[in-house]
Amino acid sequence: MLESPSTVRPPRLLAQVRDALIVRHRSPRTVSAYVGWVRRYVIHHGRTHPSALGPPAVAAYLSHLAHRGVSASTQNQALGAILFLYREVLGDPLPPAEGIVRAHRPHRLPTVLSRGEVRSVLTHLSGTPRLTVLLLYGSGLRLLEALTLRIKDVDIGQGEILVRGGKGDKDRRTVLSASVGALLTRHLARVRALHERDLADGAGAVPLPGALTAKYPHASREWGWQWLFPARRLFRDRATGDRRRHHLHESAVQRAVRDAVLRAGLTKSASCHTFRHSFATHLLESGYDIRTVQELLGHADVRTTMLYTHVLNRGARGVLSPADGL
Repeated sequence: MLESPSTVRPPRLLAQVRDALIVRHRSPRTVSAYVGWVRRYVIHHGRTHPSALGPPAVAAYLSHLAHRGVSASTQNQALGAILFLYREVLGDPLPPAEGIVRAHRPHRLPTVLSRGEVRSVLTHLSGTPRLTVLLLYGSGLRLLEALTLRIKDVDIGQGEILVRGGKGDKDRRTVLSASVGALLTRHLARVRALHERDLADGAGAVPLPGALTAKYPHASREWGWQWLFPARRLFRDRATGDRRRHHLHESAVQRAVRDAVLRAGLTKSASCHTFRHSFATHLLESGYDIRTVQELLGHADVRTTMLYTHVLNRGARGVLSPADGL
């Protein structure tokens, strides 16, 4: 016997938030982050349903985060999740109220490595982490953009990389260094051998974006769709039962870079993203115009790219210190 509409229980709040985000094609990381913030917001107010809370409760939670010392970007992300909850899930946008303000994000100059410092870090890296960092520095990729590359996204002959679904769900093309292309050729031979072993063992599938699995049932085992940097271990898909292989987790590269920076003796606080900053700065130093660098980085606004002009022409390259004239 079918239940009447009046007896069907509505989905729980967090499930509603997750569904609303998925329907709007938000990235999996955004879904996870927003659901987590809504959960913490509700728990902070004694598990009271948000519909019974108002602007004062939101302001109180933001104040709580500020006193905990979270960064401005973290606080703003929490506010974005709460505003999404009220506007898109509960259908009751919060009215402007005193206390609900976005935290001021300070303008920080990016950390940039010199070419010598980049070489020094690379000498302390090997294997897949080294190749990944070469893509971050040589192509201006974000870490997750590099790790989610598919085989078909890399054109060694043309010397270019197609970044699909980058930040803001935008595609772009960027340069592929000829020296990195030679290393990639050897890397692809090893990845191909791994893929063929997986196929022989009844595995060899990778997750596909969107609804492509339903549209192209066999595409997940095709060579072109395989990850450029596959994970070492297989996992079993709960929905299909297939054994699949995910891409390499970013923490593996982050740990390797952190150790390499320490062994290189750098005093700068360098991370994987520092190599993307260095890519942009070194291109500008070499005389490339800022619009070209903007396109390679995938910035929507050229003002974001202009941040790198503030770290140019410093020290011996540009300004003569008055102390040198004493």
